[in-house]
Amino acid sequence: MSDQPNWHKSSYSSANPDNCIEVADNNPATVLVRDTKQNGRGPVLAVSPAAWSAFTGFAKESAV
Repeated sequence: MSDQPNWHKSSYSSANPDNCIEVADNNPATVLVRDTKQNGRGPVLAVSPAAWSAFTGFAKESAV
């Protein structure tokens, strides 16, 4: 495990680079989420892996 977040674009982000989020999930205790419009300078949301899994599961089920 790296001490630095390994950021990658979310697979649920749009093709427009201004409308996407990045996720760093290389820490087993915390998933980090940020808005790409902030160019890495904005706030970062930190959630547990269980909360992230519940959120992405809900998003998959609710996708239209």
